[in-house]
Amino acid sequence: MSRWWWGLLVWFCVMPLAAQAELLALRQARASIHIDGQGPVLRELELPYHWDRMHQGQAGTAEFELPFATRLGEVFGPWGIYFPRVGNTAEIWLNDVLLANLGDVLEANTADFAKGPQYLTIPPLLIRSDNMLRIVLHADGGRRGGLAPPVLGPQREVKALYRENHRARVGASIVIGVMSLLVGGVALALWFTQRDWEHAGRRDPVYLAAALGEFCWALRVGDVMIEHPPLAWPAWGIAVTAAFAGWICCTAWFCHAVAGWHRHRSMVWMRAGLVVLFGTSILASYLAFFLLQPMWLTAWLGTANLLFSAYALFYLWRAVHHRENWQRLLVGVVGGLNVAVGVRDWLVIRVSGGLEVNTWLRYSGILFGLALAIIVVMRFRAASVRARDLTRNLTQRVAEKEAELASSYVQMERLAREQAGASERARILRDMHDGVGMHLSTAIRLLRSPTVDPQVLLRTLTDSMDQLKLSIDALQMEPGDVGAMLATLRYRLEPRLSAAGLALVWRVEEMPVLDWMDGQRTRHLQFLLFEAISNVLQHAQATTLHITARADADVLEVDVLDDGKGFDAGSVTQRGLRTMRERATAIPASWDVQSNSAGTRVRFRIPRHPQA
Repeated sequence: MSRWWWGLLVWFCVMPLAAQAELLALRQARASIHIDGQGPVLRELELPYHWDRMHQGQAGTAEFELPFATRLGEVFGPWGIYFPRVGNTAEIWLNDVLLANLGDVLEANTADFAKGPQYLTIPPLLIRSDNMLRIVLHADGGRRGGLAPPVLGPQREVKALYRENHRARVGASIVIGVMSLLVGGVALALWFTQRDWEHAGRRDPVYLAAALGEFCWALRVGDVMIEHPPLAWPAWGIAVTAAFAGWICCTAWFCHAVAGWHRHRSMVWMRAGLVVLFGTSILASYLAFFLLQPMWLTAWLGTANLLFSAYALFYLWRAVHHRENWQRLLVGVVGGLNVAVGVRDWLVIRVSGGLEVNTWLRYSGILFGLALAIIVVMRFRAASVRARDLTRNLTQRVAEKEAELASSYVQMERLAREQAGASERARILRDMHDGVGMHLSTAIRLLRSPTVDPQVLLRTLTDSMDQLKLSIDALQMEPGDVGAMLATLRYRLEPRLSAAGLALVWRVEEMPVLDWMDGQRTRHLQFLLFEAISNVLQHAQATTLHITARADADVLEVDVLDDGKGFDAGSVTQRGLRTMRERATAIPASWDVQSNSAGTRVRFRIPRHPQA
């Protein structure tokens, strides 16, 4: 049994080695090179061939011939060919048969297939004992074009090798780019919606720095997927470099904000330094790509690495000395790791010129994205907790204030009722003084007169008594109830009308209650009608009195009509008419008087709605 397990273990270990042994890595090549239309230059060389390192960022084309031999008896099924890096654009030929066009080699500064690995299937019929793989490629200056050793062999093994590299370079970049977009979108939404009320309601710069940095990083790592950029090279190269510079600048801004240093006066210099660093990235990439001087971009990257190495060490030292702020410590550790990885990539890729080497920063950058996400979520959670506490405290305080307001309202309502009652009593007393008091004063003067007319004295005292009764009735009258007011007026004055020999004709329809009319306005209307009827009793010498009231959609009309001798309404200036005019204005109501030898009609019009 143990021998069986040992045999299985050996099989699993040996089979992959056997499969790898069948793969051919083509490293020896003959090359015909054309630089900017000059040449050709013939060379025997060993791959990989780093175009920018060999030709200082100049553009050109090259044709590589890579011979290889196979034993036809060992070729079963289709083969595959895997290119770790080829291009920028290329034509792939095998035994004078075109296998694929990776872009157009005749057009410069367009597509770029050198960013990711490439795979082609080779039909078995194309493979001979002596084979010639011919690769025609065009490389743009400063674009990391060239040719890495292609790998040939059975399709299954070659495709597995290609997929492994593709997952590491392209698949991982897709995941990181999508994650960066999500984190950036969430951070931007929080920046728009969340405010730091402890600092004058300003938006938290942590969210904005995280959002802008993650968007820039998504473009930088996502560039590996874009074989046909929206901009021609080298403009696209400048855009990608600016995205990388934007990421590191926003990362530094984010770290500064997490530490709370963005409120320090040093933030002015920090912001100016980041602006200069971002601007010089564009200048360095322009010099590297347009003027074919890649040393400028290498120097800029080296300077950025030096600056951020110093900043990371200082930041980490301060974070260790402030352990209570775990966010600062997390950012310091992740930031230091990213700076170390960035230095490694700069040395291996920019300084040493490795063509097949992958950048590690694309993978370590995800740690920073995770740190950003954690801090953004925790800050949002803390803000939510503070908001809930604030809401709870505000709710409690509002409830207390509502209770206080309710108590104050009850007291104010009681005081208002008392004040209204006092005001109403004062008003009634004033009316009694102005009405009853005036009539009593007139009666006293009449009694003191040597020639007193008993009838005049009787009318004066009767008016005084009627006004007193109406004033008492007003205390119990419902405000705005014109129908009840008219009925009370009839009840009080009809005996006096009968005693004076006046026949009363009563035509009063059902009157609506006017909600807008308060007690004072109702009393004004009551005394307007009383004054009109009193004038008939005293001056008209009439035999019949008509009181008519009706209501329509807009107004209530009340007419007082007598068949007396009439008077000249235009020339009368009695105090009674002036008093009636003042009371009508206070309601407000309109009124008019029509009088002739056949009688007098006084009409009052009261609007049903206040705006009328």
